[in-house]
Amino acid sequence: MYRRFGSEVTVVEKGSRLIHREDEDVSAAVKDILEAEGIHIRLRAECISFARRGADTAVMVDCESGDPEVIGSHTLLAVGRRPNTDDLGLEKAGVEIDKRGFIVVDDELRTSVPGIWALGDCNGKGAFTHTAYNDFEVVAANLLDDDRRRVSDRLPAYALYVDPPLGRAGLTEAEARKSGRRILIGRRPMSEVARAVEKGETQGFIKIVVDADSHQILGASILGVGGDEVVHCILDIMYAKAPYTTLRRAMHIHPTVSEHVPAVLSELDLAL
Repeated sequence: MYRRFGSEVTVVEKGSRLIHREDEDVSAAVKDILEAEGIHIRLRAECISFARRGADTAVMVDCESGDPEVIGSHTLLAVGRRPNTDDLGLEKAGVEIDKRGFIVVDDELRTSVPGIWALGDCNGKGAFTHTAYNDFEVVAANLLDDDRRRVSDRLPAYALYVDPPLGRAGLTEAEARKSGRRILIGRRPMSEVARAVEKGETQGFIKIVVDADSHQILGASILGVGGDEVVHCILDIMYAKAPYTTLRRAMHIHPTVSEHVPAVLSELDLAL
């Protein structure tokens, strides 16, 4: 956003790559997208420190290459977040919290005190708007509708709003490999997606991970135009516990990004 407003922007990352929770190919593609916008990326910044340089601010990075410091007008420091539970009087009510300050809940979001539930960011179960709303649905179903729902029933899903966006569902490729499963992987670059070509937005790719034995879809990463919307057709198949062949045989509308999902599922390769 700041870059598109006209600012010179440098991202300083302590790790060896951006967004370390994603697969390496996703991290690399996002880096390429940001650099194409003119954003400077500094990785492996091991000795980060700050100093004043007149009216400006200096960030010491000590990276493996490049200038040892970056000068700018402002520094935005991203250090994560913690739950705002300090002033709720939880200790007086006997509500248990963990060492990070999150309220401890069970699979139906009950706290350690009968009659008290914890929903949203304060319980550490997602920290997204959509997970917070789903927390409400879980509690309301159990409390009011006699319809047992559990937090563990939901699948990981989120979007990373770079431009183009990343839509994510289920396991990453790395997580699937680590699980010991035999996996199939399908990939397609956005440069082969007609809708992306028509819009002139061909950065990114579609990647889907499938269990080779059960034929269940394990996860997907869709980095590209409409990726935050397209990923839902995969997410819905995962919730239905239907085999990937159900989606592979589906007829999707042309010209869309979604029409390439069945095509990707028709070109799966066994991961080595």
